[in-house]
Amino acid sequence: MNLFSSILAVLIICACLPATNASSFTEPHDHNGIVTPFKPGDPKISLDKKTLSILENGKPYQTQIQSESGGRGLVVQDVDAPTSVVWGRILDYDNYKNMAPKTIESKNYKVENVKPTKKDPLSQIIFTRLKVGFPVLKLEFFIRHLYYPELNSLTWTLDYTKKSDFNDSCGFWYVLPHPNDPDNRTRLYYSVEISMFDWVPKFVVDFMSTKALTDATDWVKKYSEQEFQKQGGKKTTESIAVTSIGNVKEVESGEKVKKNPFKKLMFWDKSDAREKKRAEEEEAMRIAEEEKRLAAEQESEARKKIFISWTRLSMVSAVCIFAAYNIHLGVSQ
Repeated sequence: MNLFSSILAVLIICACLPATNASSFTEPHDHNGIVTPFKPGDPKISLDKKTLSILENGKPYQTQIQSESGGRGLVVQDVDAPTSVVWGRILDYDNYKNMAPKTIESKNYKVENVKPTKKDPLSQIIFTRLKVGFPVLKLEFFIRHLYYPELNSLTWTLDYTKKSDFNDSCGFWYVLPHPNDPDNRTRLYYSVEISMFDWVPKFVVDFMSTKALTDATDWVKKYSEQEFQKQGGKKTTESIAVTSIGNVKEVESGEKVKKNPFKKLMFWDKSDAREKKRAEEEEAMRIAEEEKRLAAEQESEARKKIFISWTRLSMVSAVCIFAAYNIHLGVSQ
């Protein structure tokens, strides 16, 4: 009887589990946004002496900022790497699964280059598919990133043309050269707001709304500093200025700098333009293939959901039959 009760309990639990894999690459989200998106640019956070002391010790500083939907957590972190390296890590979405905690899948499915204007300095729109994993639960979501290099910012919301396992999400990065060492260090600002569905366990909600804040700046700091060391570490102002005109090798070897170094730079610009065009064409082909792959994968997942639904229905039927039989045995005895 104990064995029968155990089997019955397992069947009931399996039958009652919610269908948490609600994401879809082909279906739209349930709404077009319920949280207020961040605006790019300076978050205007005042840093007092105590805060600066925390940052100088390599620790993150966490505070609150106000929005239309209430308070939002914000983290400030100093990074021992220049802004170019830090941006390199933040924008490397295809590699998040190897850097960001809990991320098990990450892939761009569309990238749009935009010509910035004085009125709207938006430079790039990046669409990314991400999946995070927790014990007994995986959540998939689709993000639309807006990159504003002139404003030192990147903001994001859900891509509402896809169905995500998050009810809603928005956030931003603000990346500035460090005021005390702008060539070698960065001051990093990060904030996010996430709205979860009711069926998501509380421990996941708690993690995404609290610990995920400092985890995000931690991994960016870690991998930015590692990459900067691979590149040779701290640079002087002289070497950076020389690098910008392409004469590092000549200066390091003690040779004289060419009288017209910009002539070489102009040649590079033409070459870079051809290379950029070729890279854009390859990226477009890669994105098209990725979209086809994601659509096929979502279709396969849809079939699995139908199978799981029938399986659960069968389980519920089996539970009812076992329960009825158990009652019949009890009455007979």
